Amino acid sequence: MVALKSMDQYGPQFQTKVISALLNHKSFLINIHDILSDEYFSGSSNKWIVKEIVKYFEKYHTNLSMDVLKVELQKVNNEVLQIAIKEQLKSAYSSSDEDLEYVTEEFSSFCKNQQLGKALLKSVDLLNSGEYDSIRTLVDNALKAGQDKNVGHEYKKDIEDRYRENHRVVVPTPWPEINSLLQGGLGNGDYGMLFGNPGGGKSWLMVALGGFATKLGYNPIHYTLELGESYVGLRYDAYHTKIPVDTIREHKDKVEEVVPNLKGELIITELISGKATVTTIEAHIGKMKDLGFKPDLIIVDYADLMTTTKRTVDRKAEIDYINLKLKGMAKELDLPVWSVSQVNREGSKENVIEGNKAAGSYDKTMITDFSMSLSRKRKDKVNGTGRFHIMKNRYGPDGMTYNAKIDTSIGYFEFLSEYDEEDDEEQLISKPLNTFNNVDNFDKQELRSRFFELNPKE
Repeated sequence: MVALKSMDQYGPQFQTKVISALLNHKSFLINIHDILSDEYFSGSSNKWIVKEIVKYFEKYHTNLSMDVLKVELQKVNNEVLQIAIKEQLKSAYSSSDEDLEYVTEEFSSFCKNQQLGKALLKSVDLLNSGEYDSIRTLVDNALKAGQDKNVGHEYKKDIEDRYRENHRVVVPTPWPEINSLLQGGLGNGDYGMLFGNPGGGKSWLMVALGGFATKLGYNPIHYTLELGESYVGLRYDAYHTKIPVDTIREHKDKVEEVVPNLKGELIITELISGKATVTTIEAHIGKMKDLGFKPDLIIVDYADLMTTTKRTVDRKAEIDYINLKLKGMAKELDLPVWSVSQVNREGSKENVIEGNKAAGSYDKTMITDFSMSLSRKRKDKVNGTGRFHIMKNRYGPDGMTYNAKIDTSIGYFEFLSEYDEEDDEEQLISKPLNTFNNVDNFDKQELRSRFFELNPKE
């Protein structure tokens, strides 16, 4: 790439974007720090910021934080310069990342050219003295400058980085119990999955996650492969207004009162079941970013209905591959991704759904960073109850089960006390198995229905 001769030719906006990248993207700073100089920038405020960035990186091997900048800024005696630095920092932190790749590549090329120019000037004196090997070393080092040096998390150097509060950026869930287990919520690059039986409220869980995030000011993209975009929108209306979805159309005025005040922005996108792939989602996210929408959370309802270009006879292998790709997408985009999956027939009969009851493939849970199941039997659906079970958790303990209060007309899920399996076993032991004395009306109706299904002539 041919770069311009000076940073002045790029203009002030380009310089602001470079500073923004140096403040926010550690991988870029790692690659460029050895050829970065405040001399390249115009304006005293830009020079001061870049000098502080380089100084801090050389000592702590990470990006300069806003807290440190505030302290260092107080040491600037020139009041005019201090105001200029504040304004430039404000512009840098609010700068968009939409052309980040171009800015970082162009600036890297500019710095390499500057290094090569300096090397050639030094070579003149070496040439006169016949030091050809030194010339070769000097030019080789200049050509290698700015190459990719990001080898991963350097354990000794990155102590400061891993102990920062914002080292792992998370999007909280609506449930304090889960946030506690996840150290705040699902983090960037994490893949979470919720399992449940048919009609148990899986899609409503996705609405609760997306709705809560939007309330807090995050920007989710909700991909639906089962329900239409408009109907999913109605479910979100029900969630935010606490008006049941079957009557929400009669309360448009309430929706218009509540929804515009939400802090975040929500995009709902319908994908074609059996045709959409993970690449479809990645392409759509790319388009949204081009349009200026920066997502904070990705919801996929649900992964089992997607397909893949890597077709095999074994559907289980396909589902594993889809979930593996979703996990990879979460890492590559540095975003948290939630999805849901059904449990098998055996699992739908259980009070507590374990990992081996996942429909299609048990390996799904191995791919995820966090897995939770929701068990809701027929009585639970009538009584508005259920049980959440923590199947897997990379960030803390798992294996716990919680009783829950549930209203799937508005996407309400509340964690109650921890579930005690022994209570259910005691009830089964004390309950007569050869009499109808203790069968309630719900069970009688269910038995009656089953009888007529098996005896249609009756």
